[in-house]
Amino acid sequence: MAARKAAAVRAKGKATGRDRERDQLELAVVGGPAPRRSKGAATPPPRAPARKPAGRARPAPVEEPELLPPAPEAEPEAAPAARSPKRRATAEQMAQQQREISISEFFTKNRHLLGFDNASKALLTTIKEAVDNSLDACEEAGILPEITIEVRDLGLNEQGEGELTKGEGRFVVVVEDNGPGIVKAQAPKIFGKLLYGSKFHRLKQSRGQQGIGISAAAMYGQLTTGQPIRMISRTGKGKPAFGLEIQIDTRKNNPVVTAERQLDDWHEHGTRVELEIVANWQQGQRFVNRYVEHTALSNPHAAFHYLRPRQPPLSFPRATDELPKEAQEIKPHPHGVELGALMRMAADSKSHDVRGFLQAAFSRVSSTVADEIVKKAGFKARVRPRDVAADREVARKLHQAIGATKIMAPPTQILSPIGDTLMRKGLVSFLNVIETEGPEEEEQLDLDAARKKKATRKGKAAKAEAPEVPDAPPEEGVEKIKGHNYFIATVTRPPKVYRGNPFQVEVGLAYGGSWPADKPIELFRFANRVPLLFQRGACGMTEAIVKTDWRNYLLSQPRGSLPVGPMALLVHIASVWVPFTSEAKEAVAHYPEITREIQLAAQECGRKLAAHIRKRKHADYQAQRRSLFELYIQEVAQAIGKIVKRSPDPIKREFLRLADQVTEQEGAGDGLDDAALEEQSRKITRRPRRAEEEEQG
Repeated sequence: MAARKAAAVRAKGKATGRDRERDQLELAVVGGPAPRRSKGAATPPPRAPARKPAGRARPAPVEEPELLPPAPEAEPEAAPAARSPKRRATAEQMAQQQREISISEFFTKNRHLLGFDNASKALLTTIKEAVDNSLDACEEAGILPEITIEVRDLGLNEQGEGELTKGEGRFVVVVEDNGPGIVKAQAPKIFGKLLYGSKFHRLKQSRGQQGIGISAAAMYGQLTTGQPIRMISRTGKGKPAFGLEIQIDTRKNNPVVTAERQLDDWHEHGTRVELEIVANWQQGQRFVNRYVEHTALSNPHAAFHYLRPRQPPLSFPRATDELPKEAQEIKPHPHGVELGALMRMAADSKSHDVRGFLQAAFSRVSSTVADEIVKKAGFKARVRPRDVAADREVARKLHQAIGATKIMAPPTQILSPIGDTLMRKGLVSFLNVIETEGPEEEEQLDLDAARKKKATRKGKAAKAEAPEVPDAPPEEGVEKIKGHNYFIATVTRPPKVYRGNPFQVEVGLAYGGSWPADKPIELFRFANRVPLLFQRGACGMTEAIVKTDWRNYLLSQPRGSLPVGPMALLVHIASVWVPFTSEAKEAVAHYPEITREIQLAAQECGRKLAAHIRKRKHADYQAQRRSLFELYIQEVAQAIGKIVKRSPDPIKREFLRLADQVTEQEGAGDGLDDAALEEQSRKITRRPRRAEEEEQG
């Protein structure tokens, strides 16, 4: 038994040795590493190939691979840190590449930030910047604006013959006004230098703010066509008119006058700007048309003449000869200043102490308010403005004291809103231009009568004897424009403040007429009388209108969308500094103070609209009932006349008078519904936060 176990162990050892040799042979063939051996084990010698015995036939031998000695163990690689990487640039080489970037160079590469995203939008931006400058100049000089806008296709000859440019092409944009003109020494910087103007450093409502617009349009024209901006101006009668061609040195942001001329015969005063740009009229004309229409709507004191390629001229007449209220310039409000700005203002101050600095640099700071601020700041000894500019801790205490002091809101004479009267006139003038001719009510009655039988002699005599019924008085707020009735309502909110800057919100609406009843309303957005045509979804004005629950005012409204109905809504914000979301000035930022004021103005307009809709529904119901009654009143009057042996005409008139009395009494209850709606809106106004929480929940 023991012998058997020993034989099994020896057989197993031989098999294990053969397996080990076979594994070593396979690893050597594929070039793999040698099998790991235990420490101190001897390496077996390689086997010699077997010899063939002579004189005996065997099958073809199989070629066996050559046995290779085991691969030596690889040396460990050096650590990566030991190798020093080759420098691609040294600090000295990088320092040589540093240079100053001018604002012109920056916007040349980033022109989309200014509204020159593509050729169709660039056409609108060019016209918009020139028109804004013209309106600002005319209003500041006290001149009623007369502005001509012209777009010429250079693909057509001087007689207008040829084929209109399809897609991108070269166009000439001309904007001419009757303003005060431009001084010759200032003209090159105005048209050929970015960030140069008179409106950035003053707190006063104006369309332009940054001093970029018209010079950016000149930069775009120079970049796309290589042509300079051409301008003509005259400052008054008896003074010479001059013309300049101006290019921009984008590396230095400086103007270069390439041509100059003097004109003997030109207008009495005004400015003409001409730019040659690459534009897409085919796709961009609808934006330009809308801009001209909306600018005429928000500026009823201005007259516009619009000349287009291969289309008849379009004119928007002046709706009023009254200029807007002139905005006054004021000093900044202390609640709107930040710590760094406070230190800079203190460094520039010439006052002897902080009290004098506060009264001289800010609005609404009297001597009493200044003493209260100094007391809350904890200043024991005399503190000078230069101490505030030099010591950040002193400036921080003063800034905190200003925030903790109750100060009167800034004055509102710096604002120039459109006003309810001019806003209504602007809406009427706008609808008169864009509205198509509609059939009059008399024409509709004549068409209906033509289907009936010819009137008899007796019927004509009865009609002649019947008393004349006077026309119903026109409904309050309703304007009849080219055969269509429009209900117009306007609201101007009292001025409010955000970040120390005063602003004022106005809302107007036009309901009915030919506006489609099954589509979302038309929303017209304006900032300082300038139309905002792009980025509607990103604008705070749109957010405020969407958040207003228009179902309370008898309009349908899908969740999170504009209301649906035959209405156009105008929203205007007037401010010394409108918080735009970008340099292109296409959308207003989402400031809670601004959106809340827009909501309140929209709710007030909505209450007026709901009252009008209820009255109209009641009038329609009354007219329907009266018409049903009148179908039988003639036969009833004749039957009663035969019974009582009297003429039927007096009986018919009595029945008509009775029908009017009954329907008027039934409609008297509508006033209660209007009062309930008014009270509900006032509750929402008094509980703004709770209403918003309920809507979000």
